Amino acid sequence: MEVILLSDVEKVGLRGEVVDVARGYARNFLLPRRLAEAATPAKVAEVRKREQLRARHEAKSVDQAQAIADTLRKTVLRFDVTAGPTGRLFGSVTPTDIADELWRTRKIRIDRRKIGIDTIKRIGRYDVPVQVFQDVDVEVKTLVVPEGGELPPDEELAAMEAAERGEEAAPEGEQQSEGLEQLEAELAAEDEIGATAEPEGPGEIDVTGAESESEPQSVPEDAFDRADADYERPPDDFQAEPDSES
Repeated sequence: MEVILLSDVEKVGLRGEVVDVARGYARNFLLPRRLAEAATPAKVAEVRKREQLRARHEAKSVDQAQAIADTLRKTVLRFDVTAGPTGRLFGSVTPTDIADELWRTRKIRIDRRKIGIDTIKRIGRYDVPVQVFQDVDVEVKTLVVPEGGELPPDEELAAMEAAERGEEAAPEGEQQSEGLEQLEAELAAEDEIGATAEPEGPGEIDVTGAESESEPQSVPEDAFDRADADYERPPDDFQAEPDSES
């Protein structure tokens, strides 16, 4: 199913692109979340026309690219965003947002894939690298400002980011501490049980009984005489049969 992306979607495409996705993925995820819309022929034609119009403003030569780069060096982009107390955004600023803002404020068309920055997720001051043309690069100053306020100094921004990292690391450290405490408690319990338990091993030995059991039984003096009397001697003419195998 073909859809037109209304926002950048990771591993799918950038805003404004016409992409082909699974019907279920479009109906269950992209369309309900307003990340895309159905690509009707009329809407696709509108997208193509808009892209052709913007393409006219792209640099076609090195001289044009140098002129655009000079303009971009003087440009400061500003994004007013909703952010938390530690400076993390509730949304993000993407390369597509930067490209759209360059078009809106300067009518300069930059391919979003030539904006060399990852998604911005914190307030701050950024120098965004942009490739205007082959071998013509420039950095565009970009401010990501908390909505209804101004950017604090860089030192304060760094402290806010460090505080957030500390909060993220705290739960992991607490889990490790709890694990060590539990292990120490288990070892202490085992030591206590070992100290109070009676030692395993043989009990008291009855020396008298042991000696009586080890004494050999007496044999009657006439036992051998009786055994000899009971033994039947073979007759005098008895001859052993030869061994058949030999």
